[in-house]
Amino acid sequence: MASAAEIAKAYEAQDVRRRWLLSLPALLIIFFAAIGPLAIVLVYSFLEPGNYGDVIWKFSTDAWVSVVLERDIFDDTLSFADAHLSIFWRSLKLSLLTTLLTLLIGFPTAYFIATRREGTREIWLFLVTIPFWTNLLIRTFAIQEVIRSEGLLNSLLIWTGVIDQPLRILFTDTAVLIGMAYVYLPLMVLPLFASMEKIDFRLVEAGYDLYASRFQVLRRIIVPLVKPGIIAGSILVFIPSLGAYVTPRVLGGGRNLMVGNLIELQFGQGRNWPLGASLSMTLLAIVLIALMVYIRYAGSGERRHG
Repeated sequence: MASAAEIAKAYEAQDVRRRWLLSLPALLIIFFAAIGPLAIVLVYSFLEPGNYGDVIWKFSTDAWVSVVLERDIFDDTLSFADAHLSIFWRSLKLSLLTTLLTLLIGFPTAYFIATRREGTREIWLFLVTIPFWTNLLIRTFAIQEVIRSEGLLNSLLIWTGVIDQPLRILFTDTAVLIGMAYVYLPLMVLPLFASMEKIDFRLVEAGYDLYASRFQVLRRIIVPLVKPGIIAGSILVFIPSLGAYVTPRVLGGGRNLMVGNLIELQFGQGRNWPLGASLSMTLLAIVLIALMVYIRYAGSGERRHG
């Protein structure tokens, strides 16, 4: 007769098999919808480009070398691919600036919403999420109408006498930064609000009772309590802005390329699919590194705070 421990062990193994069987459809969908296409892109990155697009099924690492290096057409020497490196740097710089700008705007916005009465918070959150109802391309064109030479911003500044000539904002890095900050701002506000609504504001009152200044209360009480929201919002903004395509394409005018535009160019006009695939995998690696840093930092923060 089997012991109680053996029966419990057999039941546990049966439960594990049942859970795997129930999860199998979802795992298959994840594989064929996500991992499968990524595997194809990875394989393409180690092949040779065809003459008119597509690939030649011959192993080659030239595409990976071309991500950061370029070969001289005369003597075959290698040198840094300045164009690719400048695009990577512009993408990283604009993504970091977008994250910082959305944080500076989103933090007081989330604090304002979190300090409203229960009945009005939902209204303010509803207003924050309204831009998500509109297609990204339409929102980008809306920003273009605001910042163009004859747009709302320049017309207002000229009408008030602040400037005499229209400011040249469109088709610059500044235009791309403004557009991405507007597009991704809700992704910063919502995680910050989720952290701030859990704050016990009696701690803030206690800080004021102990003669702390507003800045000291912000730095030593509010910011540490909402740090998970800051980290989550920063990741949610940084990752999509790093691979942004539509906003840089419309507001950058094709001259201020980012990594997403460079990848599309290789699969389109460049007809160099292996290089486009290797650039895609490089972008994916950067995103994974950012996620690992976030997970490690968030995990260490939770251990420090118990």
